[in-house]
This record gives sequence, C-alpha cells and structure tokens, in this order.
Amino acid sequence: MSPASTAPVRRGAELALADVRLGHREGPPLPGTVRLRIAPGELVAVLGPSGCGKSTLLRTLAGLLPPLDGQVTQDGVPIRGPEADRALVFQEDALLPWRSVQSNVELPLSIRRLEREERRRVAAAWLERVGLAGHARKLPHRLSGGQRQRVQLARALAGRPRAVLMDEPFGALDPHTRAGMQDLLVDILRGTGATVVFVTHDVDEALYLGDRIALLSSGEVLDVPHPRQRDARNAPATTGLRRRILTSL
Repeated sequence: MSPASTAPVRRGAELALADVRLGHREGPPLPGTVRLRIAPGELVAVLGPSGCGKSTLLRTLAGLLPPLDGQVTQDGVPIRGPEADRALVFQEDALLPWRSVQSNVELPLSIRRLEREERRRVAAAWLERVGLAGHARKLPHRLSGGQRQRVQLARALAGRPRAVLMDEPFGALDPHTRAGMQDLLVDILRGTGATVVFVTHDVDEALYLGDRIALLSSGEVLDVPHPRQRDARNAPATTGLRRRILTSL
C-alpha cells in the first residue's frame, strides 16, 4: 500500500452559506441568495444553467471572492481568504508548464514547507495512485488531457485538504476518459475524508458522484438515492430524480 493511502484520514470541513448573495463588487449581483450546508466528508454536486453562479459559488467558498451579502463559513468560522485546507480543481488543468509532473504535484507541499525528501515521497506516492508513476519527469505538454487532469487531481489531494472545490474538472474530456476520471475520483476520495463541492453541467455525472445535488437556480437540494453506484443508473429512483432535475433545469 502506498504512503499516500496509509496517511491518517483527516476529517472533512463543514462548509456553509447562510443567505449568501453571489457576485462581483464591480458588477450586478446574481439573482437570489444561497443557503446551503455541506457536511464533513459529503460530496455535493452543483447543477444549474450557464451564468447562474456555479463558478462564482466555488470561488466564494475558496475565499477568492467575498460574498456581496450573507456569511460563508468553514466549521463555523467565516471564510476571509484562501487557505491550504481548501483546494481548487479547474476544468483547465492549470499546471505550471515549466515544471515537471513531479514538481507540479509537489507545489502544495512546498507551500506547506515540507522537507524536500518528504515532498518527493508524497508526490511519488500520489502519482502512483493516479497511474502516472512513469511520467514524473515529463513536462505537462507531453501528456494527454486526461493525464493532465490526473496530475491536477494528485496535486490537489497531495496537500491533504479538508475540502476540494471542483469546477467542471472533467468537462473537456471525451466520454470514455471522463468516466474513468469519475471512477478514479470516487476511488481516491474514499480514503481522504475530504468534503467535495463538484460543479458540473452533466446531470448523470451529478447523479453518479453526488450524495446530494444542489440546483443553484432554484435553490433546491436533493438527496441522491444511489450515490457512486454505476449499476443504479436505470434504477427507478435514479431515473425519477433525473426527470425531476431536467424539468427544473
């Protein structure tokens, strides 16, 4: 078993938005307010039409964008800015092109001031876990899109964040690669304890990954009957929820 998988599981963060109005200070606010509590270790998928504020929601939870009104908290403490406990994963891989795959994964460990040998050990363990142990010395441009997303996932989780905020991370991948990344995410998160907020346009992706689904445009939060079970795709409860979501969207 790899060192990354034997590290003690950290408790996920509780994230909460209390009557939060999203938007940028220099622009008009997004319509409505958001009230949502995400329990420690829960995966909440966020759905909604383009422009409803899904990415803005993630940046607000990350501490990159203050709310226009209301309060955003982690474990009951107001979020004032970015913290290492919260990691962002984007649709664009956001890897540093001049750094090797190994060096990219080491980046959050450097920020945490881990010793060089420890950084190398942890990064190597994560690259093995995402199936890229043989690519450590390559630059990102030599990898496929799916491989770069694996590196980004390894980098996000190597620092052992208590919350992972994912902004359509698999949206640009072909269907086969996307399904593989979903399964990899499920496998990896099983042992981390991290809380996850996962923004997506794909209803079936939300139904597969989420414990609950937040419909940002309507404010509804729906329980998923069979989270992370591929064989439940056509179960009556799943198909009924899919119809309800599509009608809402």
